[in-house]
Amino acid sequence: MLSPKRTKFRRHHRGRMKGKASRGNQIAYGDFGLQALEPGWIKSRQIESGRRVLTRYVRRNGKLWIRIFPDKPVTMRAAESRMGSGKGTPEYWVAVVKPGKMLYEITGVTEPVARHALRIAGNKMPVKTQVVIK
Repeated sequence: MLSPKRTKFRRHHRGRMKGKASRGNQIAYGDFGLQALEPGWIKSRQIESGRRVLTRYVRRNGKLWIRIFPDKPVTMRAAESRMGSGKGTPEYWVAVVKPGKMLYEITGVTEPVARHALRIAGNKMPVKTQVVIK
């Protein structure tokens, strides 16, 4: 699972996901990409499950790039704990994704294989996605 080695602050505010992605919205490395169509948080576990699907389909001939990184901690309070006594402890990490952001890119495989692999990886994401060709 992806997570930062160290951070400046342990806990973050939730923030808001306004607007479209201005950076990371074009295919930069590969020939085929998976692009987010709506805003959301993608957990590190979901990123990893998408990566597993893509590596299974790409095998040795292709190359894969993960264009998002989970750098935002999400905290949770202990179950049945009383109100007060501060914010909870960080439970998992998420990547904040805006519409237009490239999630994965692959190259070195044929178009039908790439489309199929990216479609399955997109089904594992909590946001709507589309397959983009360079």
